[in-house]
Amino acid sequence: MTHSIIKDLSNRYTTKKYDASKRISEENIEIIKEAIRLSASSINSQPWKFILIESDEAKNRLDATFANKYQPNRHHAKEASHIILFAHNPNYQKEDYKKVLNINVALGRLKEEKYDASLNGGFHFADLLRDEHGSNESWTKAQTYIALGNALHVMARLGIDSTPMEGVDSELISEFFADELNGYVCHVALAMGYHSDAEDFNYGLPKSRLATEDVFTVV
Repeated sequence: MTHSIIKDLSNRYTTKKYDASKRISEENIEIIKEAIRLSASSINSQPWKFILIESDEAKNRLDATFANKYQPNRHHAKEASHIILFAHNPNYQKEDYKKVLNINVALGRLKEEKYDASLNGGFHFADLLRDEHGSNESWTKAQTYIALGNALHVMARLGIDSTPMEGVDSELISEFFADELNGYVCHVALAMGYHSDAEDFNYGLPKSRLATEDVFTVV
């Protein structure tokens, strides 16, 4: 198949070694930020926060979060051009959803007289997804993966290499980035940049995926 979307996704791979001397342009960073901001989410909840790490100071803090585990990912902290922490709201409340609806009203998407019905109807779904402890974190965390998937395609289209990392220490990230996260929680990050020609063993290998007939059932 020769479609440009398929070409993007066929070329995308998980980068194992970055060239620390190469940086993503500011223009592309702005495209990435806007594309992630436009990601879909359940009931348009947008229960996320994205921490863009680009300074040496922030990279040193991220490096320190690998002190106890996930050391194979540690080198990305300083070698990748940028890293994004995908964080979620661990307890999404009505007040959070009101922020979204208020924007809808300002944009003319929602009439004032329908505000309460939209608030109660939409948030009822969020309440349905609470666990036995009253937390809807499993739902809000899932939304960050929608944004992550969107980001991976954007990187491929821009010709930027990337590495999704669930191998991050959420507890230490919460400690070292407490001010930036402000109560949000990070379980996945995305390293971005340009691979090292000499050291990235994963570059150029054939794409390994199950066959279409193994993953699709047409009914």
